[in-house]
Amino acid sequence: MGDGAAPRDVAELAERTSRGETFKYLHFWGHTPKKDGSVSAACFSQWWQGAPFTVDGVEYATAEHWMMAGKARLFGDAAAEAKALAAGHPRDAKSAGREVRGFVEAVWERERFRLVVEGNRAKFGQHPELADFLAGTGARVLVEASPVDRVWGIGLAKDDPRAADPSRWRGLNLLGFALMEARDEPGAPTAG
Repeated sequence: MGDGAAPRDVAELAERTSRGETFKYLHFWGHTPKKDGSVSAACFSQWWQGAPFTVDGVEYATAEHWMMAGKARLFGDAAAEAKALAAGHPRDAKSAGREVRGFVEAVWERERFRLVVEGNRAKFGQHPELADFLAGTGARVLVEASPVDRVWGIGLAKDDPRAADPSRWRGLNLLGFALMEARDEPGAPTAG
């Protein structure tokens, strides 16, 4: 299985699988906690609630709040940043992020992945139970099986036959790769 180093993007993953490397996948989508309160793959969602984290003295309710406040900071929009931070639900933080003034797509495309890696490093690093769950995924390729998201997910549902073949994914899976980078980099969040 794999050469030890996790693939960094869909193109690399598809190329490596075409050479015969095999990978185990962990598909996830949704942000609803289990009824018994145990940690599940839903914690990988940017919208996962119940695990606020603090960076530089600022508390973020979810990773979505972090990403959208960071997007606003990137473009110098203090009002949108404040709105994202004050949002009562991740959907409202996302709306605030869509209103960022001075937004430049090329800049966002260059910076968004790093921002999400940093947010997930903080989120998982400050919650031992989440850090253990992320570390427990081992070398699996984390796949956001969102049928509606072609940037952060694969643009396919988990039960779509194409979801097992990265060369057929319709999306970039940026969230999955960001989580893997947060998991695998030196100093990655671990509880123990």
